[in-house]
Amino acid sequence: MLSAYLAWKREQVVAALASRGLEAPVEEARPVPLASRRRAAFALGRAADCLAFGYGAARSHDIVDISACPVLSSSIAGRLPKLKSALAPLLGGKREARVALTEAEQGLDVMIEGIRPSPALFAKLAATGARIGAARITIDGESVILAGEPTVTLAGAQVRLPPGAFLQASRESETVLVGLVKEGVGCAKRLADLFAGIGTFTFALAGSAEVDAFEQDEAAIAALAGAARTTPKLKPVRTFSRDLFRAPLSPRELARYDAVVLDPPRSGAKAQAEALAASKVPKVVMVSCNPGTCARDLRILVDGGYRITRVVPVDQFLFSPHIELVAELER
Repeated sequence: MLSAYLAWKREQVVAALASRGLEAPVEEARPVPLASRRRAAFALGRAADCLAFGYGAARSHDIVDISACPVLSSSIAGRLPKLKSALAPLLGGKREARVALTEAEQGLDVMIEGIRPSPALFAKLAATGARIGAARITIDGESVILAGEPTVTLAGAQVRLPPGAFLQASRESETVLVGLVKEGVGCAKRLADLFAGIGTFTFALAGSAEVDAFEQDEAAIAALAGAARTTPKLKPVRTFSRDLFRAPLSPRELARYDAVVLDPPRSGAKAQAEALAASKVPKVVMVSCNPGTCARDLRILVDGGYRITRVVPVDQFLFSPHIELVAELER
């Protein structure tokens, strides 16, 4: 059963590449364990005859109420009933609110959107924060820190977690992805980490190479920069706030790097791929959660003279049609 499931995941990557006329060695999908997901998005809303806290039903506006989930870490799954009880009063007359949970080292980082409760209700929720294991609660951009500012550890670096910051779905998948990226860049000594976020790959790479990290999200790049200043035994790390969709690194700017790591959002990085295709960077490692846009960008790179040497699917989105992948390219 597991082998058939992983083969189905791998086939999505193969099909996406084939749709762009690409033939590349696609390895078997790397699995991650159950009960490992450390971030998830939920809906809190009114069902027909009750209040529901759970996931949106497929192709529907309905909310499937849940009290357990096999893919979630125990620190999230074990608190679902308490979270529902604590968050329910906030809904008021609203039909639905969105709740994002991230497991940080100090507890849960809880971000709520779609409602604006009264100060009294917000204060009441803050008072019950310890009961639901919250380190921070953010509602409509306003945060209250309950158990110390949330942080995560990335390759030994202690990094502040801005509200809503991107984090790989599980520690286990992050470990696999970081390992594949490090293998992909090889012995490169000057690297560009594009769409770096809070430094998922930056800190691992900076153990042996100079890294320039580029990211549009100013809170994320500030968190990365702060951690880089306080983490010992790193090679030089420089940070840049930059919108790589509108202002991709040019071939001239790329000329200083031995390798580039590219980890764009689901929409991909078409403009940056076009600039890379016109550059002379020897190695590119692309990380993507969308095989379709990744295949599009890989086609651009291949047409620019790159050769795909390795593709590895990583199944960090368990029991869903989504798949992560890492692709290595060389000139």
